[in-house]
Amino acid sequence: MIKAKFAVIGLGRFGGKIARQLSRRGAEVVAIDDHEDKVELLKEDVAMAITMDATEINALKSFKIEEMDAVVVAIGENFEALMLTVVNLLELKIKRIIARAGSPHQRLILEKLGITEILSPEEEVGILVAERLIHPSVKTFLQLPDGYEIAEISAPKGIKNMTIEKIEFDVKYNLSLITIKRLYEVEKRGKVEHERHLLGVVQSNTIIYEQDEIIVMGKEIDIERFIELNK
Repeated sequence: MIKAKFAVIGLGRFGGKIARQLSRRGAEVVAIDDHEDKVELLKEDVAMAITMDATEINALKSFKIEEMDAVVVAIGENFEALMLTVVNLLELKIKRIIARAGSPHQRLILEKLGITEILSPEEEVGILVAERLIHPSVKTFLQLPDGYEIAEISAPKGIKNMTIEKIEFDVKYNLSLITIKRLYEVEKRGKVEHERHLLGVVQSNTIIYEQDEIIVMGKEIDIERFIELNK
């Protein structure tokens, strides 16, 4: 498997957590900040740590940032610097940009720029963000002791329209299927809306459909293997 390459710009508490966790998960990480002391704290934990002003487009070009699979802009205190950095990344046609918004107003501005992956303060758990970067199909996850985790995953292509019995979560993948989140049409105030609801206890003949999200428990390595084999 080709190692994923990520850049994290802004190495405060949030950005630092993301950079470290991505590196632990086997990604090649370039950590960037304009404060040398923050860069020094990360240099032993990532592939490359650079002191750089990301608001300068030529500085970003200097180490071929366009080769990154994704760039996380985690600048927290200076929204102007975040905006200039995002504009530079858009100019350089970066494949995937994830930016942090500290308020609904900031989120609106980022959306107007065309940024679709926006992190809000209530989502600021660096481990979760890193997991979603490594595996975009992972919606949420919960770390448990002894290397186990519970993950909510968009049903991968390889298991769609199959029964739980045929998939054999336990035998083939060493995973336990907890339940399924399914999309339903619900009428509210005369309008049809789409909502996800848990199926509860699932049966062996339950079929997993295209828009389902599954909740599984197992070792981190087994969940990763399940996603890779069925994507």
